[in-house]
This record gives sequence, structure tokens and C-alpha cells, in this order.
Amino acid sequence: MPLPPNALIEGYPNPDDGDRHVLVLDRNGCWLYELYRGFRGHGTWRADSTAIWDMTINEQRPYTWTSADAAGLPIFPGPVRYDEILAGAINHAIRVTVPVTRQAFTPPASHWASLETSQNAPPMGTQMRLKASFDISGFPPDDQVILTALKQYGLIVADNGGAMFISGAPHERWNNDLDQLKTLAALDFEVALMEPVYTPDNVPTGPSPVVSSFTADPPTITAGESSTLSWRAANAIYSIVSPEVGPSRETSAVVQPTVTNHLQALRD
Repeated sequence: MPLPPNALIEGYPNPDDGDRHVLVLDRNGCWLYELYRGFRGHGTWRADSTAIWDMTINEQRPYTWTSADAAGLPIFPGPVRYDEILAGAINHAIRVTVPVTRQAFTPPASHWASLETSQNAPPMGTQMRLKASFDISGFPPDDQVILTALKQYGLIVADNGGAMFISGAPHERWNNDLDQLKTLAALDFEVALMEPVYTPDNVPTGPSPVVSSFTADPPTITAGESSTLSWRAANAIYSIVSPEVGPSRETSAVVQPTVTNHLQALRD
């Protein structure tokens, strides 16, 4: 992952021992890189879980796969951003956490993170919407932008955490008016979409990815020379060639390593 050394860790400037998410967007290549419990030190990064997202397609993780978020969803599309408040509209569902989820998920989620089987606990990926009858007129203007989005696009359960905790991207201009959002209760929402629900008993499975070929031409080079890598893969959204290429939508790439490397094909 091409993570810059100054990438911000969740909780900046003093990240605690929580999820420590790191989100990096490659604008030119349209790749999204996300880390769960990311740590930086001595010029390298490590993390407990990572995910790469192809931003050119409507991608979903394979069933039972997690991501940097417990539900297997991308994190980047979900938080409220201050530039959206300035624009006066939030045009997407908002990421939310709840204290207890079920051992189940509903698409677009792909993963559960609980042993709870009670029907009163929502599965990961549950989508909720603020009731149309909820009066937002008494809230400050910034809050009304968020509340309007909650009525139109709603919330999507992405992780275990604080009760109805709405995620937001850090910005110095957020103010205490947002505290009034804490007056909302779960009863002010209705379930907008929660089907199908997959559990350990009925989760579907698909074919495993297969790399049928992986070649280098020429197969041996000296430092500074180039080689063309070519591969064939089935049942894969994209390929990851490590360490030289990274994620790729193609079936070949030219590499020019400066040190001796053993290249291996990986799949996400």
C-alpha cells in the first residue's frame, strides 16, 4: 500500500488504543486503502487488518470477509465531512456504530463481529432512516443538513461501538452545535432495509480465486533492468502484485526493481 509517512491516524493528534483507522485515497489511480489499527514507525506501517477498494466499480467484499471495518464495508464513503455541511447537502448514507450487533449481516455488508443471536440486535449492514415525521426545525443549520440526510439516505450499521454514534471526518470548524444531535434516540429511526439476512446457517459461498499463470519476461534480470509480468486469474475483482506493482485492474505490468525481489501474486 502506498501509504504516505504523514497519513493521519484516527484520533489525531493523539491516537489512543482504539480502532486507529487510516484512510488513504489515490486520486489518480482511484484506489482506496484502509487500515484497522494502523501503527507507523521507523518509516514503515503495520496494521491488524487492511482493505483495498477499487473506486471505479461498485465493489462488495466476498461474503464472510471483513475489511478495516467490522461489517466489511469501506469506511471512506460513510463519515460526515465539513465540506458537505458548507455545500448544504450530504448525498450518501452515514456510517453509524451500535453497542451490540447480531451474528449476521445484510448486504452490502459482508461480515459479522458478534456471537449474539437475539433478533433484537441488528445485523451488520442494517440501514435505518430518520422518520419523516421527526421535526428538525429547532436544530441549528449545520445539524439540519445532517438530519435531512438522515431522512433521505439514512444510516448504515458498520461496526460495534458507541450507541448510535455517527462518524465524522475531523475538521477544525466543527462546533458544539453538534451536541444537539445527541438528543436523537434509536426510536426516532425506522429500519429502511434489512434483507436478506445472512447467518452462519445460510451464508452463501462462491468460487475461490484461482491464479492459473504468473510469468516474468525475461525471467531473470539484473538491477535496473525491466521485466514484464503477466498473469491470469479467475473469480477475482482485481489482482495485487507484491511488492512492486500493488493493486492492478490489468493482466500485466512492467517492473524495474532496484534490488533483488521475489515477486508473488496475491488476490483481494
